[in-house]
Parts: sequence; C-alpha cells; structure tokens
Amino acid sequence: MNKGQSAGIDGDQCARSAGQDEWLWNRPAAAVNATLIVAHGAGAPMDSEFMTQMAQLLAARGVAVLRFEFDYMAARRLDGKKRPPNPQAKLLEKWREVYTQVRHQVAGPLAIGGKSMGGRMASLVADELGADALVCLGYPFYAVGKPDKPRVAHLAELRTPTLIVQGERDALGDRQTVAGYQLSSAITLHWLASGNHDLKPLQRSGFTHAQHMQAAADRVAGFLTG
Repeated sequence: MNKGQSAGIDGDQCARSAGQDEWLWNRPAAAVNATLIVAHGAGAPMDSEFMTQMAQLLAARGVAVLRFEFDYMAARRLDGKKRPPNPQAKLLEKWREVYTQVRHQVAGPLAIGGKSMGGRMASLVADELGADALVCLGYPFYAVGKPDKPRVAHLAELRTPTLIVQGERDALGDRQTVAGYQLSSAITLHWLASGNHDLKPLQRSGFTHAQHMQAAADRVAGFLTG
C-alpha cells in the first residue's frame, strides 16, 4: 500500500502524476457518456461507503467518476488526525485546480458536484468554471438546527444546469423547508421519500437505502446523459 493510501482505496483506481494528489477514477466498462468530478462531504473521505457506492453505480450507467480530496482530508489520510475543513477560499481553489486538470484530460461533457459540503463548494464555482452540469447529493441548505439561516443566496442566480438529489427528511434541508426558498430555474430537485442526509429512508417508508442509492444513480445518469 502506497504512502497516504488507506486500505479503503483500491490501488488500481488511483491516479497520480507529477504535481497531483491521489485521485480515484471509476470508469464505465463500455463507452463514457459523461464525466463527473465529485467532492466529499465535510467529515468523510473520498473513499467512504457512500462515495464509493455512488461512483460504482454511476460508472455502471455510463458515467466516468473522478473523486478527489480537499487538502485537510488528504492530510488526515497521512497522519490520521481529524481536522476541520479548510477555509472556503482554499476549498474553492482546490475545485478550480482539479477541474482545470481534468478538463484537459477528458473529452465530452464534464460535470462537477459532490456530497454535502463538496456539492455546495462546487455550486459556488460551477458558473465560473463553465461546467456542463452540477450534481449535488444531499445539499446542505443550512447547518443542522438552523433552517432560519439558509445558505442559498447564490442558488437563486445559478445558471449551470443543476440536479440536487435530496432526502425528504434531510436535517440540512428537508422538503418542507426547501420549498420556501427561491431557487434558480436551472435547478431540478429530486426528492427521495423519507431519506436523510445520506439518502437513507426510514424502514416504515417501504424503501431501502440500496433502492434509494440506485434511484439516485438512475436520476443522475439520466440527467447527465439524457
């Protein structure tokens, strides 16, 4: 196992070149219909169960997926010490760096997005970068317990075609609260019944987490390749 590579990372998925951090690619076995760069959330790395499963599901649907880590998470991988996310300016700069590198490497549609914080940071640079699309999985519309302080001002002006896949009972943006926000017409919201921030539904809903992950992947792939 290479230095800085956790046991959770499949070595043959890692891509490293001069000046680059480790990336994880999941590529379709057949033709690539679109490429999606996804960033992790605030507390879990790029090879978390959620990120890994979603990348695999999307690759099976013709979408090449690249995962990367912000600097604070990459540092945790090296020494095991938990750190808070980098300042927003540094997170956005990382997005710019990764997007520029990937844009030079792939042809065809290139979308950006991510889980929770990773998706929110992507939404702040999507228009600037000229991304073909934006995909957010569990968007943090507000901090836990603070729906009166939404983080949505920029979403009213967003021009990039956007898909937000959200659980109806997400503690960072439930369906009832989000319905009151003014969002750009470029944004499509796809709600998953009884889903939480990780899209996991209550047992009594009649749905399973696996079903919601499959449904989310279907919706994302259709959005990117349709």
